[in-house]
Amino acid sequence: MRKIKVLFVCMGNICRSPSAQGVFEKLVREAGLEAQIEIDSAGTHAYHIGEPPDQRATQAAADRGIDLTTQRARRVHVRDFEAFDYILAMDHSNLEELRAICPEHRQENVHLLLDFAGTDQPADVPDPYYGGAQGFERVLDLVEAGASGLLEAIRRTSLP
Repeated sequence: MRKIKVLFVCMGNICRSPSAQGVFEKLVREAGLEAQIEIDSAGTHAYHIGEPPDQRATQAAADRGIDLTTQRARRVHVRDFEAFDYILAMDHSNLEELRAICPEHRQENVHLLLDFAGTDQPADVPDPYYGGAQGFERVLDLVEAGASGLLEAIRRTSLP
């Protein structure tokens, strides 16, 4: 069976997208779907390539039982559009950057993560980098809502 591949994308790949990757990995593991779903994250910019997630993101995630310590930042690459079934931007700015480099025949695979969260959520996951700890908690709350909806959508449309 071919794995469903999911890529989360923010600007630098040290706050929001690693948090989303960690949350989604936990949900997939709890659902017993690790053999069917592959998960990664990347950034639209090359600011932090090779670096671990921001310590504040790592701590906020750890407080919820989510481990981000093995992740390292990377930049999204054009080959990702062929490799991943779902490419999920954290905000409209990153969505526009992704759509600008995405081949036309793969555009339908690029979404905002919070499009899967339901109508009571904002459209964008805000960047917590220049704020305090509460921003990282808010990111996790939003990402959990989006990731739960995404997993449900994948189960409905892509898994046997």
